[in-house]
Order: sequence, then structure tokens, then C-alpha cells
Amino acid sequence: MTATAEPLRITLPGLGLDLAALAWGDAHAPPLLALHGWLDNAASFAALAPLLAVQYRVIALDLPGHGHSAHLPASARYDLALFVTAVRDAVCALRLTRFGLLGHSLGGAVASLYAAAFPAQIAQLALIEALGPIADDGSATLQRWRDALAMPVAKSVRVFSDVEQALAARCRSTGQQPGAIRAIVERGLRPQHDGWVWRSDARLTTTTPLRMAESQVHALLAGIAAPAWLLLAEPESPYLPHALLRMRAARVPHLVIDTLAGGHHLHGEQPAQVAARLRAFFRDA
Repeated sequence: MTATAEPLRITLPGLGLDLAALAWGDAHAPPLLALHGWLDNAASFAALAPLLAVQYRVIALDLPGHGHSAHLPASARYDLALFVTAVRDAVCALRLTRFGLLGHSLGGAVASLYAAAFPAQIAQLALIEALGPIADDGSATLQRWRDALAMPVAKSVRVFSDVEQALAARCRSTGQQPGAIRAIVERGLRPQHDGWVWRSDARLTTTTPLRMAESQVHALLAGIAAPAWLLLAEPESPYLPHALLRMRAARVPHLVIDTLAGGHHLHGEQPAQVAARLRAFFRDA
């Protein structure tokens, strides 16, 4: 086992996109597909994956518009269905038939919806700080619809003098510690003549026109058949109330909830502890 990641390139003919990925471990080991959070990339798992690669072939995707993956054409829109479709096509291209699925944050939402759509494929489902997508209670639906469909205003691209400046900016905006997200930031930048800019598609920060109702999220989560594990940070993230996630968890037939003191990027902050708990879950599932 080595901590060195193998870069992969995956062509998705149906979407007309190429995805980038990082892989760790023996190509013949049981596969574990990993999905990162919003505005992150495959390097989100750079600390955790080598600890799991003793037993698994860990493949971390750059979701469309993130990291080194292609951006969507100008006429297309990023949404959860698009991400689930991209994962479906990547699974087909990688010739995976049954595999473990690991997701963090946005990747956990995508993983939840994927497991509901394709239950026969998923051997185990492991989620960090996510269970289903953010839902809509209806109070902001009309304004969200109007904002999302308004004519876009061109945003200026921020240029960083070096990687450290970009890392500091990301830490300020997320509240995360540098060590937990350094690998994400380094993979998420590209150089240009006057400094460094984010590789991710700026359209990822635009408003989503519609969100699911909580009742729809519950209906989808009930379709998850695999043994599932949910790891939550203590104290809770302000946008991930534990009471809501526990209500959702009650809809999943075979799910256990675990907690760990730390921030939203638990797997970057405490990879050894997360890996130990994941291995225990995989062993007992």
C-alpha cells in the first residue's frame, strides 16, 4: 500500500464529458467509490484513502465542474440529477458491478440518491456529514425560482498570488483548519500568468431553481437497501441539524449513526479515527 494516488481519466459518452479521478490500492481489491463535497475535489480523500487502500481499491471522482473534471456546456445546469447521472456513467465506464460507496457533504447527498436509485449495486453506504440533499420547506421557493432564472451577472475571477493565499481564503470562508483541506485547495487551483485561480466552474455557486420537499427526500431515502453508516461532527454544523438528520435516518432501513468531535471535514482532520470506524463498519456490515 502506498499513499501515492494514481490519476485516472474517465470518459462519459452519454454526457459528453470527461471526469478526472484519483485511485489508491490494488486494482483487484474490492472497490470503494468516493464522492467529495461541494467545491471540493477528489483530494478530499487524500488523507483517508491510503488508510483504506490496504483492503480496498479506493476511487475518488472529481464530480463535473470540480477539480480536474470537465465543466458542463453553457446550456446545461448543475443539479443533483446531473451528478447522480455522472456517477452512474462513471460506474459503467469503470465496470463496477457491486461496490462500497462513500460520500462527504454534497457527495453524501449524491451517494444517498445513487444508493436509492441502484440498490443492487451498493454493498455498503458510508456517509460523512450528509444524508440526502438540502430540502425546501416552501418559504423561499418563489424567490429561489426567480433568482435562479434571472439573467446571470458576470463575476470577476479572484486571482491569488500563491497557494497559501488561496488556502487562507478557503479557511476563512469555511471555518476549516488548513491541514484538513490543503490537498483539496492544491488540486483545486490552476496557474495563470498573474497567479492562481480556482479550477471549479463558477456556475456551481449559482442558485438552484428548485429543491426537493422533505417528504420527497424521505421517500427516496427509504429506497436505500444497503447497510449504511452516517458519521456526524460534534458540535453539529449549522446547516446540518442533527435532529433533521436523525429523522431522515429513521427512514433508512439499515443505518447506524456515529459521531466524532471535529469540523465538517472530519476525514481530513482525523483520518486515522475515521478510517478505523469505517473499517469496523465494513467488517460488520
